[in-house]
Amino acid sequence: MVKKTPPPQATIRRLSIYLRCINGIDEEGISVISSRELADRLDLNPAQVRKDLAYFGEFGKRGVGYSVLKLRDHITTILGMKKKRLVGIVGAGGRLGHALALYKGFEKRNFQVVALFDKDPAVVNQVFGEAGAIHHVSEMPRMVKELGIEILLLCIPPEAIKEVFDYVLLSGAKAVLNFAPVKLSSTDEVTVHNVDLAIELESLSYHLSLRESGIPGEWV
Repeated sequence: MVKKTPPPQATIRRLSIYLRCINGIDEEGISVISSRELADRLDLNPAQVRKDLAYFGEFGKRGVGYSVLKLRDHITTILGMKKKRLVGIVGAGGRLGHALALYKGFEKRNFQVVALFDKDPAVVNQVFGEAGAIHHVSEMPRMVKELGIEILLLCIPPEAIKEVFDYVLLSGAKAVLNFAPVKLSSTDEVTVHNVDLAIELESLSYHLSLRESGIPGEWV
């Protein structure tokens, strides 16, 4: 049997963007959409849309398009979003961590923040939103296991990475979204995604330069 090639990470990122777009299309009362129409809304090539979706099966009909509701259901399933994912935020006392702790949009996508952590004694025991009080980071291994937390968001300074990641490995968390400006690597037990805001801004600057020079470019 020929082993199926896994989709590139860029395709997975675009699936999330397709899902947001499809939700808006459904709210407009549109029931069927073609790959060209979907691509036009996202400044993409229709062939790219078809290629991305083809990694996961055949969801549309040639000459007709995609059922909006069925496509949304397929993408939601592919992204594993039919199951509620429990989330903890590390560095909840900082500005980014604080903002994420109070963000209301996670619940709509089946993510629930259930625990907050920090090591600053000035913020430990403070209550932020529905997630409750901030716990000392040393409690993370126990609480992740007790609550069944799968994902940890790291909103911490670079000098805290080593200590905190040791706690992550002890906790049994399955995934980490790292906002610290230090690259972490995935292990056999933990999948890590690093978010470098400077790189994201530089990418935006590149696309702005393309538009300013009149060179066409895709934005996704």
